Amino acid sequence: MSISRKKALEDVLERTPRHAPRPENKISAYYGENVFNLTMMKQYLTDEACDSIEDAMENHTSISRDIADQVASAMKEWAITRGATHYTHWFQPLTGATAEKHDSFITPTSDGRVIEKFDGSLLVQQEPDASSFPNGGIRNTFEARGYTLWDPTSPAFVWENTLCIPTIFISYTGFALDNKMPMLKALASIDDSATAVCQYFDKNITKVVATLGWEQEYFLVDKALHAARPDLQMTGRALFGAAPAKGQQLDDHYFGSIPARATAFMKEFEMESHKLGIPVTTRHNEVAPNQFECAPVFEEANLANDHNLLLMEVMEQVARRHNFQLLLHEKPYPGLNGSGKHNNWSLGTNTGVNLLKPGNNPKTNLRFLTFFVNTLAALHKHADIVRAAIASVGNDHRLGANEAPPAIISAFIGSQLSDLLDALETSIKAGKLTPEDKTALKLEIGRIPEVMLDNTDRNRTSPFAFTGNKFELRAVGSTANCAVSMTVLNTIVSDQLKTFKRAVDQRIAGGDKKDDAILKELQKLIAQSKSIRFEGNGYSEDWVKEAKQRGLSNLRNTPEALNVLNRKEVQDLFESMGVLSKEELGARVEVDLENYILKRQIEYRVLLDMSRSTILPAAIRFQSGLLTNVEQLTAVLGKDASKFSVAQMDMIKSAGTVIQNLHMAAAKMEEVHDNAEGAKTAIIKARDYAEKVVPCMETVSSHCAELELMVDDAQWPLPKFAELLFTR
Repeated sequence: MSISRKKALEDVLERTPRHAPRPENKISAYYGENVFNLTMMKQYLTDEACDSIEDAMENHTSISRDIADQVASAMKEWAITRGATHYTHWFQPLTGATAEKHDSFITPTSDGRVIEKFDGSLLVQQEPDASSFPNGGIRNTFEARGYTLWDPTSPAFVWENTLCIPTIFISYTGFALDNKMPMLKALASIDDSATAVCQYFDKNITKVVATLGWEQEYFLVDKALHAARPDLQMTGRALFGAAPAKGQQLDDHYFGSIPARATAFMKEFEMESHKLGIPVTTRHNEVAPNQFECAPVFEEANLANDHNLLLMEVMEQVARRHNFQLLLHEKPYPGLNGSGKHNNWSLGTNTGVNLLKPGNNPKTNLRFLTFFVNTLAALHKHADIVRAAIASVGNDHRLGANEAPPAIISAFIGSQLSDLLDALETSIKAGKLTPEDKTALKLEIGRIPEVMLDNTDRNRTSPFAFTGNKFELRAVGSTANCAVSMTVLNTIVSDQLKTFKRAVDQRIAGGDKKDDAILKELQKLIAQSKSIRFEGNGYSEDWVKEAKQRGLSNLRNTPEALNVLNRKEVQDLFESMGVLSKEELGARVEVDLENYILKRQIEYRVLLDMSRSTILPAAIRFQSGLLTNVEQLTAVLGKDASKFSVAQMDMIKSAGTVIQNLHMAAAKMEEVHDNAEGAKTAIIKARDYAEKVVPCMETVSSHCAELELMVDDAQWPLPKFAELLFTR
């Protein structure tokens, strides 16, 4: 049972700001001190072992058992110096979060004592019980066996007295049961395909790494107020509430002075993050009250994703120490900005080149255009898969509302770059390029950096925006595991680059010079993918109509989006790229549909319970108080009482109307829910929830908000938005 609103507000008033612990040295002095990185390995391992680990990280080579034993022993000794008593294989099951099972280092000896022991077999592989993790039918319920396997590309770390070893998670039959393994395969795929294309421009490029820089948005709410709202506790969002008189309309919170209590929280979680090697550098107020954002320096995508998942855990624990509750839901409060996790994606080479950044000559700019245009072509061809990758219950409330991008996938590249692509599209004539054509093209390509200097703005309504040297996938939800969207994005771009190289090689074999072949193929891709480029307002109804005319999908909810992954061509794509088998992809669809249904069920049950057991009784008590007042006036004033009870009678009638409406709406919601529960398949049930149950829930929510504005403030049982949002 939640605590009372009165008690919660009293607790808040007694709150004193907690100051973050102050490190004695500058950040560089303690940065990464809880990470077993290469620098630390060199202090504990032989040169041979370090070389083997570096080779595994760079070239995905296997590590021998002897080297694994050395690493495990060194890792244990180092972890103990950092206060670790246990170890765990830290993995990412299909729950969307992380999982861990802790084991002690101790091993009994024959004389009744214990010693600390940790060898290569324990480091490389563990066998946790997999029976209770989502699997989408990929294994039988009675088959509990699953394996976690060490991922040496992501360094181990110590958190809360436990040595955490990042791992993949697979079934006994070898199927991926996690989000990390498919992403690693997608990253390996784009390394191969992008490196092959880079050979057209620079033979020294032998490796391409996908990079990720995420931006994490979140809300803070006082822990006592959170405890007084069952909907926030159970679902992560307020299922109803009247809009406060002041919300975010003044834009005064955005980039404003950070409240002292929030600053103390930020300083502490940043300090803990830096010790774990998470390069968080940015913090600021977001648009909505009590909404904030943090962001790191970009890293290799696999490591960046591990760091984001770890950061969310760190933030939650530190928030509790500051008497806050962290809200990561995509839409904690209706009518206010939601929270996203922008994924800034690019491609870097072993020579230090960002492939999505123009250079200072036509050759390097042609390379930039090659990867830029192929990325747009991949998005155009596979926009529906990208939409499926960002689908979730929370994101259904966020997409297309209060600065979040719409569900229609499009790309913003800026009017100048768009004009330049249009010029390139029409400038190449059929047949071989003339010297005049080549000169004109070189002039156009050469001025790309100049164009981009004046093209730094971002369209905040665009799901996929080019921002100067990277693409920003803005549609990812704040609770999401970045691995899902990164797996999709790197897979589709890798597929497109392979297709591009085959086409260019065919043109070269047919007699075209290399640059001519590349330019002609780019011209074709620019024309084919033109419909995915959109520079206007993604919120407008005109865009919905225009997008339909362009042939772009508008997948409005999660069930619609997830059904894309059941298409044969999508299954063939992931299977041909070696990222996910048909069975693994199908399992993910089943898991995500079940997750959607279960979360909607919880929201429905909480809303039904709160409307009937909390809101209606409060409204009826308020109405009873008004009736008692009218009766007392009548007892004192007799017939004259009617002159002095007009307001009371109007309030009684108004409250009665809304009480009746809420009662009927709750009954209707219950009926529709029961019908949805009778659906024969998961996809039908999910659609029924999205299209039938959710609208009924919104009606119930609106009546609850109406009553909040009527009922005596002293009698209203729950903290209001004004208290949740503005209490510091």
